[in-house]
Amino acid sequence: MSNPFVRIVEPLDPKQPLKKFFNLSKLEDVRYAHLPFSIRVLLEAAIRNCDEFLVKKGDVENILNWKVVQHKNVEVPFKPARVILQDFTGVPAVVDFAAMRDAVKKLGGDPEKINPICPADLVIDHSIQVDFNRRSDSLQKNQDLEFERNKERFEFLKWGSRAFKNMRIIPPGSGIIHQVNLEYLARVVMDQDGYYYPDSVVGTDSHTTMIDGLGVLGWGVGGIEAEAVMLGQPISMVLPEVVGYKLLGNPHPLVTSTDIVLTITKHLRQVGVVGKFVEFFGPGVAQLSIADRATIANMCPEYGATAAYFPVDDISIGYLIQTGRDKEKVMCTKKYLEAVGMLRDFKNSSQDPDFTQVVELDLHTVVPCCSGPKRPQDKVAVSDMKKDFETCLGAKQGFKGFQIAPDRHTSIVKFNFEGCDFELAHGSVVIAAITSCTNTSNPSVMLGAGLLAKKAVEAGLTVKPYIKTSLSPGSGVVTYYLRESGVMSYLSQLGFDVVGYGCMTCIGNSGPLPESVVEAITQGDLVAVGVLSGNRNFEGRVHPNTRANYLASPPLVIAYAIAGTIRIDFEKEPLGINASGRKIFLKDIWPTRNEIQAVERQFVIPGMFKEVYQKIETVNQSWNALNAPSDKLYTWNPKSTYIKSPPFFDGLTLALQTPKTIEDAYVLLSFGDSVTTDHISPAGNIARNSPAARYLTSRGLTPREFNSYGSRRGNDAVMARGTFANIRLVNKFIDKQGPQTVHFPSGETLDVFDAAERYKQAGHPLIVLAGKEYGAGSSRDWAAKGPFLLGVKAVLAESYERIHRSNLVGMGVIPLQYLPGQDAGTLGLTGRERYTIIIPEQLKPQMNVQIKLDTGKTFHAIMRFDTDVELTYFHNGGILNYMIRKMAS
Repeated sequence: MSNPFVRIVEPLDPKQPLKKFFNLSKLEDVRYAHLPFSIRVLLEAAIRNCDEFLVKKGDVENILNWKVVQHKNVEVPFKPARVILQDFTGVPAVVDFAAMRDAVKKLGGDPEKINPICPADLVIDHSIQVDFNRRSDSLQKNQDLEFERNKERFEFLKWGSRAFKNMRIIPPGSGIIHQVNLEYLARVVMDQDGYYYPDSVVGTDSHTTMIDGLGVLGWGVGGIEAEAVMLGQPISMVLPEVVGYKLLGNPHPLVTSTDIVLTITKHLRQVGVVGKFVEFFGPGVAQLSIADRATIANMCPEYGATAAYFPVDDISIGYLIQTGRDKEKVMCTKKYLEAVGMLRDFKNSSQDPDFTQVVELDLHTVVPCCSGPKRPQDKVAVSDMKKDFETCLGAKQGFKGFQIAPDRHTSIVKFNFEGCDFELAHGSVVIAAITSCTNTSNPSVMLGAGLLAKKAVEAGLTVKPYIKTSLSPGSGVVTYYLRESGVMSYLSQLGFDVVGYGCMTCIGNSGPLPESVVEAITQGDLVAVGVLSGNRNFEGRVHPNTRANYLASPPLVIAYAIAGTIRIDFEKEPLGINASGRKIFLKDIWPTRNEIQAVERQFVIPGMFKEVYQKIETVNQSWNALNAPSDKLYTWNPKSTYIKSPPFFDGLTLALQTPKTIEDAYVLLSFGDSVTTDHISPAGNIARNSPAARYLTSRGLTPREFNSYGSRRGNDAVMARGTFANIRLVNKFIDKQGPQTVHFPSGETLDVFDAAERYKQAGHPLIVLAGKEYGAGSSRDWAAKGPFLLGVKAVLAESYERIHRSNLVGMGVIPLQYLPGQDAGTLGLTGRERYTIIIPEQLKPQMNVQIKLDTGKTFHAIMRFDTDVELTYFHNGGILNYMIRKMAS
């Protein structure tokens, strides 16, 4: 059928009659002017894709009726313009594509139909680790070691870039995916196939939302959902509620964007925005730079929303010019947005749309703060940090407690490092990392850190040599302006040399601590501290030996590194005493906003961005030298421990299998609240006593060659063994932290993988019990693939984080949710029962299903397949099986 909205297609410029757009402002429908700007992007995508295969006219009507239907679980399709991937999630995606080509060929189809039909950019940023620091050659040595460890993975990705059309690889050493997207990849308005339309993106990383700060609607999805999008399948989503977040006032001169986002994160966790869009408006938005907005949008997963959208305004347009985008294209972008009523003036309240709910924040009330010690939403004012940490020391084990006996709060352990004697205590800082796209994308906080370092060095302050300091910028532009502005040398003098361009400490690639430091921490059972300018600080994520981890702005990271402890009141206690005996306080070296802005105006210029990004795909000589085949079908190497054909499609036929009742399932694990994807599928070091280590050792590898779980996501044998392998895992069946569980038939306590294997060999299905916010954190699809391979058929939880629920659906694992007011406690569930989950023949979205226990008890739960499309995936055994059948037939 023809597009019913063709009547509103018109040329943007009479001189370019072939460049057209859907003029939504001429819908002659009063509903449009009241729609949130984020919903207008969904509407435009629906109109643009309105045909009998993808989007129906009724879907467009539903979006126009957003205000009426937003609470009614109305399903709408969304086809984003682009997909972005990073290598930890990108490698398994390309592995899946390679295996899907094999499966389609076996079923008699054309394997080359498995190919991205929209632009897909994969940025390699997750592989580099902080193996070397505090030396001038740290960057080169870390990059060399990255290639040594990951050469096989990189060759595989290079094959993917040749075998698949529309797939571009941004080589290692280029920067962090979201900062590269912000500074280079994002279009804001697409110009393709003769049409202008809003840029939109989904990414295989939860912090894809960072691009919302530039006015590009984007969010994170699991790798399996992203693969389907690349193959042309629209995202099936429930039309979201939109929370309007009104910003008022001006930030205090001492406050950074980090302080603002940590404040917003705590606030929105309290409001409750899981599964919702957040759209920022109000005059306070005009006080924020695009970098500030991107910082706030970046931490959207931490406050639980799907998207954190800042509509495009003149500041956005100015940012495109500042970052070296083509001026003529930028002017067309502005003209298009004006024509369709999507260019925002935040000071004009008459443009304010309708929202589901409005909450407010006066920016002037924000104070300098950190978050921790175990969750991003646990904000602590800097003035309260010392007191808060000391309270946490003795508090019951939990998100805000370590349960250290009172008589041990002042414990001190002496140790020797490089011939000098030092002391560690509870609260001692052992990692200080300026890291993550959250903050390194923001010149104001990075230059603020540089100016603070300059003043600290000039005042005679130093950082103790055993503290693992590092600087890992999100793009080469950062190093460029830090060097040109003259602050890089001062950062280096305090130990903050550039160690790599990638995520590094933020994702747990923090590398080893000095052995004497680890021995001291272990000997004293100390709560050692990591301070990082990242976005996540879940237990076990940053480093196994830092039990407390705090998120902070880059200047505060340096301040705590100089202090050497988190147990300091900056207002009353000095950072240090210099050689002249003078006490130096933080206020003495903190740069003013005017100082920072003056340097930023002078040194952050378009030429820097152009110079860095015009050579981004060719500058890495090690990548250029890699040889990779160009065959359309991948030749699997059975000896590889990195790349392995996954078993997901073994035995797949064109015929559908009717879903069956899950009978007499055992509970593999029983959890409380806030179990993260880091707990389910860790990305960091492979412990030497783990099932994954035993497997790699059996394949002839030494511990030095293990690399990380994240780097091994192309090999299901490693990843299945790494599922639930986090050393900080808290399983209710076990009285201590650790990756173990009880195998109930024998009563033995085993590693989780070993217990699952025993259940599988005996033919017993498995389920997992959990509390609230199950699957919080990263978008990693292995947090669903891993349990699937262990034999987990369903998860029963109080609530789910959005991406993880979607990933479970994508793998055919049933997400079950307790009825309102019920949980394991109210139902008297111990997890030692056996569970039969009745799957009826006729399924409906969000229907209640019956669960019978071997004790005779019966209760009901919600089956969280939220749309008819998700039920279709379930009937196919998962979204990838569905796509294979679709392509093969």
